[in-house]
Amino acid sequence: MKFRTKITVATLAMAMAPAAWATDGYFSHGYGMKAKGMGGAATAMASDTFGGANNPASMVWVGDRLDVGVDLFSPRRSAERTGSPMGINTGGNVDSGSNLFAVPEFGYNKMLGWNMSLGVTVYGNGGMNTDYPGGQISAGAPGVVDTVCDGFNGTAVASGATSYNMLCGTGRLGIDLMQLVIAPTFAMKINKNHSLGISPLIGYQRFKAKGLDGFQGFTPSPGTFATNNNLTDNGYDSSHGFGLRLGWMGRITDTVTLGAAYSTKMRMSKFDKYKDLFAGRGDFDMPENFNLGIAVKATPSVTIAADYQRINYSGINSVSNPSTNTGNAVAGTGFTVGSLGCSNCRGFGWDDVNVFKIGVEYQYNSNLTLRAGYNHTDNPIQGRDVTFNIIAPGVVEDHLTLGFTYNVSKDSELTMSYMHAFKESVRAASLYNNWVGPGAAGNEKIQMYQDALGIAYGMKF
Repeated sequence: MKFRTKITVATLAMAMAPAAWATDGYFSHGYGMKAKGMGGAATAMASDTFGGANNPASMVWVGDRLDVGVDLFSPRRSAERTGSPMGINTGGNVDSGSNLFAVPEFGYNKMLGWNMSLGVTVYGNGGMNTDYPGGQISAGAPGVVDTVCDGFNGTAVASGATSYNMLCGTGRLGIDLMQLVIAPTFAMKINKNHSLGISPLIGYQRFKAKGLDGFQGFTPSPGTFATNNNLTDNGYDSSHGFGLRLGWMGRITDTVTLGAAYSTKMRMSKFDKYKDLFAGRGDFDMPENFNLGIAVKATPSVTIAADYQRINYSGINSVSNPSTNTGNAVAGTGFTVGSLGCSNCRGFGWDDVNVFKIGVEYQYNSNLTLRAGYNHTDNPIQGRDVTFNIIAPGVVEDHLTLGFTYNVSKDSELTMSYMHAFKESVRAASLYNNWVGPGAAGNEKIQMYQDALGIAYGMKF
């Protein structure tokens, strides 16, 4: 199979596969099946072709190689509202559907002499993915504004809605975000122990939202919602953009390797179909991030690796703006009008996160290598923003991982990994209390845990 054909097939597979990562915010806990088995620690490791996602400088140490794999990812998300005397309780937990996803991965590398390489990594992010059933909250008399959700959703009242979802919209509630990155990678050894790498990042993302019509009064044009709806239920929209990742790797001693990588913010085109939802009239860039790593060969058969990663969600208004922002609200026109869509309008309130990853690799024998790891990330969601994040509950913090590689032959191998992200939740007063009175909307809790099982095939040539 020619190189171009390999890249085309892999890219199409990634683009068609729904992604649902929500581990380190909405980044994966690791890129490449070997890294996933070690808690994601990979910045100072050079064992596969995922340097375009981890550290571009690692690719020149990998040799001629192809990696392809798939992760079966299962996030379990739920939300609840309790203690509301105004009748907008959900009657217990509401579980999100869409709980199993196949997430492919692909990498290729070709040496250009002893000191240079050219390759590509194809990887994805995601995780702001939910699919809740509707019907948790009862509507009042048909055509009459006599319940809390009736007051928020004039379109539903006019159509005679009999029930609402958790956010006072109609029908199923949720969003789906997928981010695909193609990272062509050039790496070069500057001497026998150090290398540099560069990966131009080509980004594609798609998004859809449903059941958010309860926020129609927050948009710039609430009176024309039926004919000028850029808020919800518009199917998939897509955007494209570019960025850059730079990396360095250095073998400091025979047993110690260091690595560092930096990725710029990826400037993406706008989601025009959802410009009344996202701050910045549909802006949704991919965040700047950087990582530092060390790998220590403790014994001839044991390697210990550790990474620190920083993800700067604060550089993206649609992600980081507090959900309490009032934006361009205009006095006399309703206090919510214009508080979605503008640059300083409501967002998901996500903080920047620090991620710590540690893993151990043990070469059991010449054919079998075992791995284990731990990954801890900050929870990006504050209690202040729990209501908006019912549709994006990226709250997990702690991950345990296991993995192994078995050499099928001298030039091919199978790698498997398993990840469990422990149950985490955020509970706080509902944002609806700001409008219906202190305590009237009660409290809300969002919760998530995850499991993933993956397999990959690697070939040297």
